[in-house]
Amino acid sequence: MTIEKTPAEMLSEADAAEELALLAAALAKHDALYHAKDAPEISDADYDVLKLRNAAIEAEFPMLVREDSPSRRVGAAPSEIFQQIPHARPMLSLDNTFSDEDVRDFVHSVYRFLGVLPDNSIAFTAEPKIDGLSMSLRYEAGRLVSAATRGDGTTGENVTANIRTIKDIPQTLPPGVPDVVEVRGEVYMGKSDFLALNAQMLALGRQTYVNPRNTAAGSLRQLDPTVTASRKLKFFAYAWGEMSEMPGDTQLGMVKAFEAWGFPVNPLMQRFSSIEAIIAHYREIGLERPDLDYDIDGVVYKVDRLDLQSRLGFRSRSPRWATAHKFPAEQAFTIVEKIDIQVGRTGALTPVARLTPITVGGVVVTNATLHNADYIDGIGNGGERIRAPDHDIRIGDTVIVQRAGDVIPQVLDVVMEKRALGSVRYAFPKTCPVCGSHAVRERNEKTGKLDSVTRCTGGFVCRAQAVEHLKHFVSRNAFDIEGLGAKQVDFFFEAEDETLWIKTAPDIFTLEQRQGGSALTKLENIDGFGKVSVKKLYDAINGRRQVSLQRFIYALGIRHCGETTAKLLARHYGSYAAFSDAMQAAGDLGSEAWSDLNGIDGIGEVVARAIVEFYKEPRNIAVVGRLLLEVQPQDAESPVVSSSPVVGKTVVFTGSLEKMTRDEAKARAESLGAKVSGSVSKKTDIVVAGPGAGSKLDKARELGVQTMDEDEWLVLIGG
Repeated sequence: MTIEKTPAEMLSEADAAEELALLAAALAKHDALYHAKDAPEISDADYDVLKLRNAAIEAEFPMLVREDSPSRRVGAAPSEIFQQIPHARPMLSLDNTFSDEDVRDFVHSVYRFLGVLPDNSIAFTAEPKIDGLSMSLRYEAGRLVSAATRGDGTTGENVTANIRTIKDIPQTLPPGVPDVVEVRGEVYMGKSDFLALNAQMLALGRQTYVNPRNTAAGSLRQLDPTVTASRKLKFFAYAWGEMSEMPGDTQLGMVKAFEAWGFPVNPLMQRFSSIEAIIAHYREIGLERPDLDYDIDGVVYKVDRLDLQSRLGFRSRSPRWATAHKFPAEQAFTIVEKIDIQVGRTGALTPVARLTPITVGGVVVTNATLHNADYIDGIGNGGERIRAPDHDIRIGDTVIVQRAGDVIPQVLDVVMEKRALGSVRYAFPKTCPVCGSHAVRERNEKTGKLDSVTRCTGGFVCRAQAVEHLKHFVSRNAFDIEGLGAKQVDFFFEAEDETLWIKTAPDIFTLEQRQGGSALTKLENIDGFGKVSVKKLYDAINGRRQVSLQRFIYALGIRHCGETTAKLLARHYGSYAAFSDAMQAAGDLGSEAWSDLNGIDGIGEVVARAIVEFYKEPRNIAVVGRLLLEVQPQDAESPVVSSSPVVGKTVVFTGSLEKMTRDEAKARAESLGAKVSGSVSKKTDIVVAGPGAGSKLDKARELGVQTMDEDEWLVLIGG
């Protein structure tokens, strides 16, 4: 359900009653999904929001508290597939706190209830809150006789047979223990065991599990105990139910007794007397969280002395002497084990942090995006600082990871106190990790700033981009090879037989030749292909051995080089040989070739740089060279004009035009066979200068280029 934004104190009585009914139904549903079916639909954080809203309305309208109110309920009804066991003493839940101020309020409430001044005279234990399944183990005369889940707090499910398969849980207790002992704690699955189980499920082709908590609960609720036995469940003891004799008079003393009897207890449990010490321990445990082999979602504080616990007593569903300080549900601390670079289909190099597994928002997170090189250094897309200058992300760092809803997890910040001595800054690769081609960051010609994304220039030769490049190459506006669609490209690219390989564009045109061998390798003998369809495919391929220059350039898949740009380039250079030579010469950004390319009207520096970078990569040139052995790009046709004084001339328009728009002037010039450029060079023939002309006019005069105003231009071309 959606939480209303109206504050509880502003609700009418009727609205409050209606919302409480909705909250009761929603929370009952989610309790059943979580406790009984181990299949939650919402995160712990979203569940807590519903609970807090319910509590706020009940506090404002106490007369409206319902019989089925979530504040009166613990867990969910036990499943009917198991026998039921009544708890000798209720298994209650804990209230939650979410901030340091909430913790202070809890401690002060203990002092107030006991009538004692807050003078640090009351000790509290603090221990990790294990994210598992609550369990009550009953021993009589030192032998395990039953095991029950929490259920609804008064009755649980009998899972004794399954519990007997967990090695952490003793079947018998040492001599001298009380006649009746009920030890309570948490059954959980270690993170390493969870990851190993998921790897096994993947290997078997089965669905993987979401998180260790649900997996542990589902494993325990098996009708076949052998399934439970195979899941490597574990147990921590921290509480008790019925005891015929108490072995200690403090919380810590009781847990020490459990440890002496053979139960695993959490080694991070400690006793403190001040609020500051409690909160400091909470933070320390939070930092240790990624190193633990079990999931925790907070720290539990309990009054240590049992006589004070007895005096404090219980509310309807929780003790006054304990609370759980929850970690932020969508954030967690973990460790960057390594940084990998993924290459996308457009050549973008994206760094990904490989993390020590941690549960964030109910999901096990092992990877987080680092976006780009700037983000690693703590710089946002706008060039602004998003972290302190020394908070760059390094391998081995302890970091804060955030996950919100279905958003890919990201690393927010670095815990500098945990940074190892001698750690070094991450060096972002300058070559593609997939193909080894050089990787570049483009510069925005308007702002002068580098693009945040680093891209591989490998194009054809980069496996990460190759399939998409092939699909682009054969597309309708490129080579337009009928019968070679996306599905067929995938097939040929993944083929194991070398005679069927199409890894780069030239392979398309050698396919028929390579199929001339054994019948076993003939394409027509493969499912999905037949003699007729294969002949049509070969005919379609051979029919494209000659294509227009603009189609050829467009098919190369150069970044930023769309159909319009390809047409401009084809028209400007005329032949592929001239274009190729010019692009390689333009690699010198101070050259005339670079000025000429950058000056083509409609190109611009970003496009020009992308084309130059493509031709800087030797492997791209090698692939195009192989392609040219199979196909012949046709020279661009010159505009058909009967007679024109500007045929073949390069014209530059600068300043304001008063009798036609710039687009009209350009179109008219091109229709008369002229080439329109955006910059002035030695190759410029005419500069048409209107009012406001500046540096281009000055350069034309400097180079001795013919200049004229708009009227003179119109006279020249005949109006």
